[in-house]
Amino acid sequence: MIVVRVVQTGDLDALVGLAQETGPGLTTFKPDRDALAARIERTRRTLDGVAAPHEAGYFFVMEDTATGDVAGVCGIETSVGLQQPFYNYRVSTVVHASQDLGIWTCMRALNISHDLTGYAEVCSLFLSPRYRTGGVGSLLSRSRFMFIAQFRERFPQRICAELRGHFDADGTSPFWRAVGSHFYQIDFNAADYLSSHGRKAFLAELMPRFPVYVELLPDDAQQCVGLTHADTIPARRMLEAEGLRYENHVDIFDAGPVLECHIADLRTVRESVVVPVEIGAHAADDVTAGLRSLVANTSADDFRVGFAAGVVRDGAFVLSAQEAAALDVAAGEPVRVLGPAQKTQQGST
Repeated sequence: MIVVRVVQTGDLDALVGLAQETGPGLTTFKPDRDALAARIERTRRTLDGVAAPHEAGYFFVMEDTATGDVAGVCGIETSVGLQQPFYNYRVSTVVHASQDLGIWTCMRALNISHDLTGYAEVCSLFLSPRYRTGGVGSLLSRSRFMFIAQFRERFPQRICAELRGHFDADGTSPFWRAVGSHFYQIDFNAADYLSSHGRKAFLAELMPRFPVYVELLPDDAQQCVGLTHADTIPARRMLEAEGLRYENHVDIFDAGPVLECHIADLRTVRESVVVPVEIGAHAADDVTAGLRSLVANTSADDFRVGFAAGVVRDGAFVLSAQEAAALDVAAGEPVRVLGPAQKTQQGST
């Protein structure tokens, strides 16, 4: 069974190996052993309730329980920008008009923004190409919202997600070439590294002091504003299905879009239900129909979530013995269920 679970100390070697499969633009998951070890420790401190508000965050791994292979990661930052500023560009509209000349122009301007300060952030989503089939990516992305739904009191009112922006085939960012490289005088990867390691003072020191007019940039850079990296399009679709929307904020490095919404509006928060587990065989009709639900245990320290066949019937959800073991639940214990299960069915009707 493929499950997403809270990271453990013993995952470090596997995480370093997995991080080597990533490309440029994924700032929060790099093959840096010390940084990954610190991320694991920060997760444990957050779960134990001893992390300061500005450092609180959770990191999850996707595991193939049949092989023990770690195939993906994802994370949640509880409140961004509380210690170091959380920078984005806000894309605003600027109109210039002259009645005498009969000229009216509408342009986009990029303004440095801290609008998302205090938001929760879903981040660090990466799935190995070896596992990009069978809806596994959906499980990885949605697992974070199952955790948020179960532990709603741990999170603020709003949530955001920064998506990787467009890169050319040679791995370079047209937006960075047109804007960032002129102000920061270092290459994208160097800026990316500094930012991902919390060394963000250079941003405040060197960033543009005035709005950047998009229409003054080269065409390829203009097209990058709000454009999602090809590899990240499936993740964007899943986030939009969950309820997040583009609200005219973009990343300051590659101009990738930022999606956001109220946590109360997340589909998983609205529609998931908590019911007891029964151990047994799945209903044949459910298996034949291909009905699957997203099922999670209710433990913070050992949170686990995966897909299981079936729907809620008569106020309970049936797991096979193998699924129950993979999710670390026993008969009678509660699970949170989403999917076909949000429309609770009675009996076999």
